[in-house]
Amino acid sequence: MQLEVNPDTVRFIIDKVRQFQAKEGVSIPDPSDDWSRQILADNADDPSVNQLRDAIDDLEPDQQVELVALAWLGRGDFGSDEWDGALEQARDAWNERTADYLIGTPLLADFLEEGLEQLGFGE
Repeated sequence: MQLEVNPDTVRFIIDKVRQFQAKEGVSIPDPSDDWSRQILADNADDPSVNQLRDAIDDLEPDQQVELVALAWLGRGDFGSDEWDGALEQARDAWNERTADYLIGTPLLADFLEEGLEQLGFGE
């Protein structure tokens, strides 16, 4: 299998997510709240958030779609045998706020790492 998004780019994003989430004072709000907007509002001036957003925004739309599908795969929403379905659903859901959606996803780094593993791109 070939990915549009380079697995090394995904690993870079994983590292940036971990740097951001490891900072003191960063908390993931209750998912019942508008948690994605809340986490972004609370950390809008954080350089690591801006670097992470830039890294995601710099990807082509097809690469952003794969990043979302990888996160969903790693979260258990899809199995590796359902990769095409995950891509189709992520493509249908794609919009200009993909970076915000991903940054606001709790455990994103773990999900992306697991998604890569399931597709055979683990380190």
